[in-house]
Amino acid sequence: MNVLKSDNFIVQINSYTKQDWKPLLNLIPEIEKVEKFGEISKRAEKLLEKGIIEMPPYVENKIFEEFREVCYDIPIIIDFDWGSWDEGRRIVSNKDFDYDSIDIPTKCKIITAIVRNDRFCDGVLISYFESGVMLKVLKSIQKQLRFES
Repeated sequence: MNVLKSDNFIVQINSYTKQDWKPLLNLIPEIEKVEKFGEISKRAEKLLEKGIIEMPPYVENKIFEEFREVCYDIPIIIDFDWGSWDEGRRIVSNKDFDYDSIDIPTKCKIITAIVRNDRFCDGVLISYFESGVMLKVLKSIQKQLRFES
């Protein structure tokens, strides 16, 4: 897995060309078509009825595997203390936040925090796709790249 170092991620991300971003931005139409991003597996549901918790309990849409893969391949995942990043928490919890008001490296920090958090708290990525936050972030990256051309 490719991960950007926290000391040079801004320079690295700002050096990416539109072609570098294409695999991620090409996912936008696919994401927009998804009706259901994930659900609790039937097996987990039955076990829960018996008081047994199965991890991970969710069955994710196939788009997630591709999304994660692209995020690490470009790479846009950043090695930083995302768990202590209060600004990011405030941004994603504000449903009216204007993602166009932040730069692309900050958007990548948001993606990183969500993707990394999902490894520790199953279902986080699903919830950010279902809420529309992730699509807003991706569309904002796409929009900003068009303005910079």
